[in-house]
Amino acid sequence: MINPSGVVRTPSSLPPWTLSRLATGSREYSVAFIDPETAPENTEPTAPYLSDDELARIDAWWKANRYMTVGQIYLQENPLLRRPLRPEDIKPRLLGHWGTSPGLSFLYAHMSRLIRERGQETVYFTGPGHGGPALTAASWLEGTWADAYPDTPQNAEGMKTLFRRFSAPGGIPSHVSVTTPGSIHEGGELGYVLAHAFGAAFDNPDLLCLAVVGDGEAETGPLAGSWKGISFLNPERDGAVLPVLHLNGYKISGPTVMGRKDPEELRKYFHGHGYDVIEVNGADLPGMHHRMAAALDEAHDKIRAIQKDVRENGFTEQPEWPMIILRSPKGWTGPSVVDGVQVVDSWRSHQVPLSGVKNNPEHLQILEDWLRSYQPEEVFDDLGRPTDLVLSANPEGGIRMSATKYTNGAAEDHRIDYPNFRDYEFDIEGAPATKRMESPRKLGEFMDEIYKRNPNDFRLFCPDETNSNRLGAVFETSDRAFMEDTIDRDVSISP
Repeated sequence: MINPSGVVRTPSSLPPWTLSRLATGSREYSVAFIDPETAPENTEPTAPYLSDDELARIDAWWKANRYMTVGQIYLQENPLLRRPLRPEDIKPRLLGHWGTSPGLSFLYAHMSRLIRERGQETVYFTGPGHGGPALTAASWLEGTWADAYPDTPQNAEGMKTLFRRFSAPGGIPSHVSVTTPGSIHEGGELGYVLAHAFGAAFDNPDLLCLAVVGDGEAETGPLAGSWKGISFLNPERDGAVLPVLHLNGYKISGPTVMGRKDPEELRKYFHGHGYDVIEVNGADLPGMHHRMAAALDEAHDKIRAIQKDVRENGFTEQPEWPMIILRSPKGWTGPSVVDGVQVVDSWRSHQVPLSGVKNNPEHLQILEDWLRSYQPEEVFDDLGRPTDLVLSANPEGGIRMSATKYTNGAAEDHRIDYPNFRDYEFDIEGAPATKRMESPRKLGEFMDEIYKRNPNDFRLFCPDETNSNRLGAVFETSDRAFMEDTIDRDVSISP
């Protein structure tokens, strides 16, 4: 039954993400709600945080994005459902990943709200890069996709072209890549998102790097090591990284380790790494919108407070940087049950939740119901352009995440000033095998001069083998960046 708060209550034998049906017009569409009886304590719906107008624009943008995400996976014709779906509207081969995509676009919509209100320059790093259609749709809705690819304008024909090109020969990748406006991270190979985010934040004091970490990705070695990035991030000269653990509980064919951990155990794990954990849990709408907005504002307030303190008073001790754990169902708002089998909140949502659509009339109808649940007639106009309400959710100009100067060819010139390498050559005149030389030491001297000439644009990354690899000359100019405690016998280490 539905209680007065609007949250569906079901027997405890069902999964925590209980399923309901939402009536919209003459049809019913599947939506997922969280069961508060089985959810962690801190998932109770919060009081309204967003204004009605702000909530409307965020939700409209999210609907448009999810519609386009599903369209990229399935459709080659009839992009706006101006008529009922037919088998010939469906692609001959279905490729793509739905499961992570609604969470990615949910977070993108809310980060855009913060950017609009606070002017925060932000790069969005997509760890679960297989959610490519969500980020492609975001760029199209922001207008930057058409800027980069003029033959895919913001109209019905441009939408159809985009759908046809997605994951097609000669088209665009199924994963987020450097061809996606706003992306410098190739998300097809999992595990590197935090390393790339911290690298981008170094020496860019005004930048916020929002790094979405998939809970499956979090099991990789590189990612597990990258949580330590805050040990090298100096709030005085660097920007900030806000990790968001996208905890939807499943990988391609089974559960994730973190998805099955007790919430308190996860909090302790990340606290041990030095993070101040903020949690956003649930599937109820609009409750999740209010909770996500409040969480992002809280995290951003904490980041600004850390930076203000260190930049005004100097560095004294390592701060606790915020991070967010976002718990939402895999395949959120997609088909609940297909052929009697659970799909939402299951590994079955990871890629293509509905197969055989061309040849299965029942599946074709489920797909049409699913697409219409995002109300395309309300988020796109008669020409297929995003409505004014949808467009009002976008930041303006260069602070759109898909248009930022930090990813799209930087407006500032950061070319490295190199010394003449011939000034570091050895004199090898004379008889052979009569002089003892080490070329790596000369390379170290060369790199030290690069540091002198480019103090804010050059960094050396090394797993503590700088001296053993004979590159120690760089320490004449630069210490090792280290934000943890130091002691008197440490050498060449400082914040």
